[in-house]
Amino acid sequence: MELELHQLELRYESLRKRHPAQERQLLASLAEVGQQLPIVVIGEAARFVVIDGYKRVRALKRLARDTIRGTRWEMPEVEALLLERRMRCASEDALDQAWLMVALQERFGLSLEELARGFERSRSWVSRRLGLIQVLPGAIQEQVRAGVLSAHAAMKYLLPLARANAAAVTELSRAIVSCQPTTRQVGALCAGWRGGTERTRELILASPHIFLQAQVAQSAPEPSATQRWLNDLGALAGMARRARKPLEKGLLQQLLACERRAVDDGFARARADVDRLFVRLALESGHAG
Repeated sequence: MELELHQLELRYESLRKRHPAQERQLLASLAEVGQQLPIVVIGEAARFVVIDGYKRVRALKRLARDTIRGTRWEMPEVEALLLERRMRCASEDALDQAWLMVALQERFGLSLEELARGFERSRSWVSRRLGLIQVLPGAIQEQVRAGVLSAHAAMKYLLPLARANAAAVTELSRAIVSCQPTTRQVGALCAGWRGGTERTRELILASPHIFLQAQVAQSAPEPSATQRWLNDLGALAGMARRARKPLEKGLLQQLLACERRAVDDGFARARADVDRLFVRLALESGHAG
């Protein structure tokens, strides 16, 4: 069925995380080939509640389209929401599920037992997810919804800190999302915060990217003997190129007699050292053992 965009009620849009990269790809696809999959709605007449397809709705709005193709499910709203989530359950994380559970409790008054039956899970499974909403600060949940913080990072690293100090972890998350961290980097920042001194925490809040750079430098593997030797050869070649440039600009003609003698002595020593290096290389290269 063809629907006008103004007919849609985006009642559950806040329950879905934003994925900016995916939305850009979808926008490009819709602009090039048009809408391929219909959205899912319930309702009739002038208003339709969107059950699935919020990214497609946003993309078509950005393309200034007026209509969208949809499929209408003939079932009550709560059953449609539960069915849609069961269909995508394998790809969902706990926060997505928790947001829907809270919405179902608030809108339809579902009990813990009813949510467990609807999601085909145990009461403890439902209770743990509802606990995420109760513990994880709202500001961090909004960062997850906006797509600037991964749900996995929020649950694995920020949630344990939030249980101890919700205000501090809110400040921490606000600082670290500025550098668009990966889940691994969020873990490193949280570990640094948890085990660091007050000065370390100040650095993480002020410049999380500098803290991450320092962590990478500290964990860099020690180069092998071969790599160190190759590095030395590269440095030797670089210094030779740099020392040649002043000669090409006529440096020798500008030197005093005493300076010229010092330069000649320096070049003699350098030539001797380099000659010994190449002689040794030739000797080792031809050695059978």
